Amino acid sequence: MARCRVVMLPETTASIASNAIHKGDVLGAARIAGIQAAKRAAELLPMCHPVMVGNVSVNFNIGDTYVEVEANVDTVDRTGVEMEALTAATVAALCIYDMCKSADRTMSLEHAALWEKSGGRSGTWRREAEL
Repeated sequence: MARCRVVMLPETTASIASNAIHKGDVLGAARIAGIQAAKRAAELLPMCHPVMVGNVSVNFNIGDTYVEVEANVDTVDRTGVEMEALTAATVAALCIYDMCKSADRTMSLEHAALWEKSGGRSGTWRREAEL
């Protein structure tokens, strides 16, 4: 599981929540972008191993001044999918930025981080501190 955050003006989060951004359904487009990105991580990152991605979910939490993106990726392959999850979360955040940039130039992407990993040689790992 990976997360990141798009920080923005309160008016922008309200517009996203009410589906009032003129480019369309921001969260729907961002979800698709994140899923596609997870499946193509090995094409984007030179030393990333191509793995069979089994399941990708991209979900959002809308706060007063941010949209948090959470990406979960599963595989039955012999290696982890941390890079796929991080790629999914950050590309979904970039899609949000792209769709809302005409309404809010103050936006920034923050706190992209791996939050949880299980399986593989290194076992289970969870981030302790909340960003």
